[in-house]
Amino acid sequence: MERRTMRITHHPILEVPAPPEARFTWNDAPLTGVDGEMISSALIANGIHIFGRHPKDGSPQGIFCANGQCSQCLVMADGRPVKACMTPLRAGMRVASVKGLPPLPAEDAEPRSAPVACVAVEVLVIGGGPAGLSAAIELGRLGVKTLLVDDKDRLGGKLVLQTHKFFGSVEDSHAGTRGFEIGNILAAEIRKHPSVEVWLNTTAVAVFSDGIIGLVRAGRYVAVRPQRLMVATGAREKMLSFPGNTLPGVYGAGAFQTLVNRDLVKSSERVLIVGGGNVGLIAGYHAIQAGIEVVALIEALPQVGGYKVHADKLMRLGVPILARHTIVCASGTDRVQSATIAALDSRWNVIPGTEKCFTVDTVLIAVGLAEVNEFYLKAKQFGIEVFHAGDAQEIAEASAAMFTGRIEGLKIAKSLAVYAGEIPAEWDEKATVLKSKPGPVVHREPPAGEEGVLPVFHCRQEVPCNPCTSVCPQHAIRTENDTITGLPYFVEGTECTGCASCVAVCPGLAVTLVDYRKDPGHPLVILPYEVWREKVAVGQKVPVTDVEGAILGYYPVEKVKTRKKYPGTLLVHIRVDRAVAKAAVGIWVQEPAADPMTVYEKAPPPDEAVICRCERITAGEIRAAIRAGVRDLNQLKALTRAGMGACGSKTCRPMIWRMFTEEGVDLGTVTDRVDRPLFVEVPIGAFAGITEEPHE
Repeated sequence: MERRTMRITHHPILEVPAPPEARFTWNDAPLTGVDGEMISSALIANGIHIFGRHPKDGSPQGIFCANGQCSQCLVMADGRPVKACMTPLRAGMRVASVKGLPPLPAEDAEPRSAPVACVAVEVLVIGGGPAGLSAAIELGRLGVKTLLVDDKDRLGGKLVLQTHKFFGSVEDSHAGTRGFEIGNILAAEIRKHPSVEVWLNTTAVAVFSDGIIGLVRAGRYVAVRPQRLMVATGAREKMLSFPGNTLPGVYGAGAFQTLVNRDLVKSSERVLIVGGGNVGLIAGYHAIQAGIEVVALIEALPQVGGYKVHADKLMRLGVPILARHTIVCASGTDRVQSATIAALDSRWNVIPGTEKCFTVDTVLIAVGLAEVNEFYLKAKQFGIEVFHAGDAQEIAEASAAMFTGRIEGLKIAKSLAVYAGEIPAEWDEKATVLKSKPGPVVHREPPAGEEGVLPVFHCRQEVPCNPCTSVCPQHAIRTENDTITGLPYFVEGTECTGCASCVAVCPGLAVTLVDYRKDPGHPLVILPYEVWREKVAVGQKVPVTDVEGAILGYYPVEKVKTRKKYPGTLLVHIRVDRAVAKAAVGIWVQEPAADPMTVYEKAPPPDEAVICRCERITAGEIRAAIRAGVRDLNQLKALTRAGMGACGSKTCRPMIWRMFTEEGVDLGTVTDRVDRPLFVEVPIGAFAGITEEPHE
């Protein structure tokens, strides 16, 4: 049977290359993928979302994190159990679903062994994202022998997944530049420093008391003894407890962005987003760029926690944002087919009768991040000289991670006595500003004039961002109090030339130009636009919206231009009525909006939600143990097996702590589980130097 391809063939921001094909088999059926892409992406591109069945209850297993943090995507590749999201596809590979527990290798298989390498370095940096790269660049400038390792096939970390333009400042954090482009800039800078060696496809797995850091590189175990350790391992996503939360199609936001932005695989047709922080808001924007319908974004708080300009972008495109709502359940036989949401009261309880059910194939969970700090904490426990930066230190934006990486890089250099200077005080100040939370939403009056060309700023919330001040050739744009968090304004008495640089650079797409010169009664408005290009063809009437998505009217497109430096941002010229010109800011694209069904099935009880994905332990089982008096996570693990699985409790642990709180237990009376030195699953033979030859 011919399968429908889910490849993204065109994208408004990303180039879509013609990659080398690789033929492989899935459960003996011939398929075609892309040579070198992750097995999980190849399967989803072929419409396969169920990778196996859990040995305990036969429940379907699929991709969840796409980051090697869990084992939900386990498959058999050429007879070996592997994580599909971390294993590259090769031509001729035989891939199969796991039936029950993976079989052991044949007894007559002759193992190949090699001595375990032990490498001594001045500095080991774990993580090739913005923090790790920035730290390694500072060390490289000083000639420090540095080994930078990352478990992916390219540098950049989460920057690789970001198609939007970054906030911050142009000179300090590449504001106005798209995330994946910033990753390329930092990776190119690393290559200028010969003292920095980079190992990709290398997973840090353990920290030992003798100062050894265990790595697995291309299937081989390597012991590294650094004089200093830098942990820049980023963050992992938090999960929610609700019935159906383990169905294939329930993704973390990072997994979703990995598929659509890194691997150019259209993982979904219709998605519901749970969580209104920047991660969820940005993921919704990425979904629309990939041609995926976003039926709604829900947030349990009274308002979204992310930047308002991100929320405004979604609302202008036609995405409803529902505050004070939560997900009740995800439903489906073998994958998500629908999701039910409901409103919350002031005590966070579901209000009966407010349930709505959406037909979706994906539920995207974006309810916060947790630091991947186990390497740092274990190193501290063992007395290893260790430093940390980025999300491993504190959850913040990538622009802040670049600064904390630079700061920690110089701290390491000072501790090695290769840098005698001071760490610039303004670095700490800028890092603090870039970590700052968004300010309150304020009302802004539009500029009063109606002649010449006027820039209109639709940002209504202080966030650390000022690239519009850097690109204006007239130096006519300033921020309040001349601070990076001040709201921008046009300086009275200056003249706008209409170059639209401010429109093109703005990360929030919150600047427009109104040109009264040709027809004051029907001025020309220049709007920024970054999604479906066929929606803004010249001559086509488009629904023009205000800042929060209300349609002001339908007006024809007169011209579409771009600036050379910002080719992904279209500058759409539309002539509108004078009365709406200063309010016009966006173009509605999701029309008609997806309405929820009026009838929904009664949701399963919350106790049916799975907390421990690896061992399939439910909320009801854990809650019963807590009510029976269990106050020790080690005892809970022994009684229920919660946290005993392959992921090492990376997903369930935060939810279990939350359940203690929900049950009214003082967390000070609860004993945490004992963490072992090994944090990632490793074939036992790797420690003995047993290797597997690469697939031919």
